[in-house]
Amino acid sequence: MKQRLAQLIEQAGMEIPAHQQDQLIGYVEMLHKWNKAYNLTSVRDPQEMIIKHIMDSIVVSQHLEGSTFIDVGTGPGLPGIPLAIVNPEKSFTLLDSLGKRIRFIRQVIHELKIDNVTLVQSRVEDFQSEAGFDGVLSRAFASMNDMISWCHHLPAPNGHFLALKGQVDQVEIDALPADCSVTDIKPLTVPGLEGQRHLVILAK
Repeated sequence: MKQRLAQLIEQAGMEIPAHQQDQLIGYVEMLHKWNKAYNLTSVRDPQEMIIKHIMDSIVVSQHLEGSTFIDVGTGPGLPGIPLAIVNPEKSFTLLDSLGKRIRFIRQVIHELKIDNVTLVQSRVEDFQSEAGFDGVLSRAFASMNDMISWCHHLPAPNGHFLALKGQVDQVEIDALPADCSVTDIKPLTVPGLEGQRHLVILAK
């Protein structure tokens, strides 16, 4: 797995220190182990997790502007945990409403010694942040409209919404509320992954 991850990181043109790669592998191993009992992800094969969970998350790294981020509907910690590992200088809040997911992530950050993650078990509409976040991340929402309506209170004044999508749907963009606009669409290249990936950046 280590060799495979190192290959994919090189193919993506990224440089990630060895200890961070070890943490990423540690996360995959824990996800694989806990998945049997907790059913955290439909991806069963660790080799597939490296592509669909690790690489698919960390390719967003270069587009993270600012220092504070919230991963909304993080599930088992995606994309928040891989991004926190490769961006130790930034802080990440991971929010999910399901206790078993939060328990798993708490064990991950304890065992892998990740110190830039804050966990919140809450529904997104009930969670308040005084300062707001530079980036509101999600790859879980069905539509960008849902993301905006449920997370509208989370960005800081100059913060952005960062939606990880497959194909970009113009109908979905046209349905956005009038006070929200797409500022950029970044095509993402995920080595080993078939199909399109995009990061849609939105601002209110």
